[in-house]
Amino acid sequence: MRKLLIAIAAGAAVAGVAATGATRSPKGEISRNLDIFASVYKALQTSYVDTVDAEKSINTAISAMLDEIDPYTEYFPEKEQEELLTISTGEYGGIGSYIQQRDSFTIISEPREGSPAQRAGLLPGDKILMIDGDSVKGIGSDKVSKRLKGQAGTEVKVTVIRPYSGADSVRTIAVTREKIEVDPVPYYGVQRGDIGYIQLVTFNEKTYEKTRDALRELKADPRVKSIVLDLRGNGGGLLESAVKVASLFVPKGTEVVRTRGRGLLNEKIYKTTTKPVDTEIPLAVLVNSSSASAAEIVSGALQDLDRAVIVGERSFGKGLVQSTSQIPYNGLLKVTIAKYYIPSGRLIQAIDYSHRNPDGSVARIPDSLTTVWHTRAGREVRDGGGITPDVKVEYPEGNRLVYNIVRDNWSFDFATRYATKHPTVPSPEEFVVTDTIFNEFKSFIDPKKFEYDRLCEVVMEQLEKAVKNEGYMNEKVQAQLDTLKASLRHDLDHDLDLNRELISRYLAGDILQRYYFSRGATIEALKHDQDLDSAAAVLQAPARYKGILKK
Repeated sequence: MRKLLIAIAAGAAVAGVAATGATRSPKGEISRNLDIFASVYKALQTSYVDTVDAEKSINTAISAMLDEIDPYTEYFPEKEQEELLTISTGEYGGIGSYIQQRDSFTIISEPREGSPAQRAGLLPGDKILMIDGDSVKGIGSDKVSKRLKGQAGTEVKVTVIRPYSGADSVRTIAVTREKIEVDPVPYYGVQRGDIGYIQLVTFNEKTYEKTRDALRELKADPRVKSIVLDLRGNGGGLLESAVKVASLFVPKGTEVVRTRGRGLLNEKIYKTTTKPVDTEIPLAVLVNSSSASAAEIVSGALQDLDRAVIVGERSFGKGLVQSTSQIPYNGLLKVTIAKYYIPSGRLIQAIDYSHRNPDGSVARIPDSLTTVWHTRAGREVRDGGGITPDVKVEYPEGNRLVYNIVRDNWSFDFATRYATKHPTVPSPEEFVVTDTIFNEFKSFIDPKKFEYDRLCEVVMEQLEKAVKNEGYMNEKVQAQLDTLKASLRHDLDHDLDLNRELISRYLAGDILQRYYFSRGATIEALKHDQDLDSAAAVLQAPARYKGILKK
């Protein structure tokens, strides 16, 4: 049934697009295909052996049609619009807690500081059993999230199992929902002695004011000589918000971005309309592969205007603009209406959704097909692949042992237990993982439950098999292989000590999150941040900074 509806919707979409070049008029072709779809659906409703769920089936068909266009054009029925409104307004009704899925349960990963969840007493690690008396085991974190959200002022009762708390491990906590505001600037402060650091995680209606206020406060600090704007992991948001943030650093009336829709006349230019806070202070912007959309407008515009040095790794590459419109029965359609072009004239869209591979997948635009553009000072920049940083940061290869510690929640669970035994810890700036803490962590890990990657074992098995197949196996070779296998056997205690420095970073972050929330974890992470180190190396060397921004 689902495959049939998808095929019908996809066929209608393709036929509708093809109609623009056919002999029939586009209007007549659309009407014809809608008649076909309606007739097929009516036949299913009247003749199909089982009952057809009208709402579910039509929504499936709509989604299939939109999937043929791009992943950003979406239909939202009335009951699914809350997430979209949260992105644009930065507000929702709920308890204010991050959650995560673990096995068949949903876990409280972090109540936000000052949130209803935190004030009511929910803690990281709490395993949610029931909501308002109904079991939520196995229903998934998305559905749990919807159950926790609701109108501000209403009460929700959350029954949890609290680990490491003895006999009183099951408890029901009543939480009064409130209007939760998503803070676009969760942390700012002075880093590396003289750098004003601003973390910006989304572009909503409050982003400009929050960023402006943080910038002004940092500039008032006599220590601050430069600014770092951190857009890593920022997936974007409102285009207008991005223009306003850029306006903090460039003169009033500066073009930041222009959008072009269907037709040559459908172009809109966005210029800054407010007085800047500072157009001269040295500025660096941090980006990574998760920096997208509005985050790329800000970083790309500041790069094209030679106003900031971009540091990190190449950004995601989303140069498409969406707009929402109301459709019948309180539905919303978010549709791609234009592409955006930053001041150099380049489009940074990295994926061509109009052309698909035979298997239906889409691919990034190869570097060989990109075009060179120029910044205001004449520096070369390229389109078609996101924002390429001026200073690329090389990251070390991932550590598999540390990955397993984080993936399997050993660090998270240890921090949960640690917090039950220690009412306070030093400030995030002063906290360190001592020998005592690290040894406690080593004892906390159960070697029988710790899952190692078997890469070396698999390679050895393959080598031994190849030796036998090639006829090289004898007593001497077997002895050498046995010696090699013995030397590669995992020693957990030794491996933990060998990787103590890196493990301690994750331990410190998880522990500090229990006491100082996301702010504490952020401060800890910045102590060892390679991108911030690279930005500091540029900002604290004026000649190098100016040299990068010149042709």
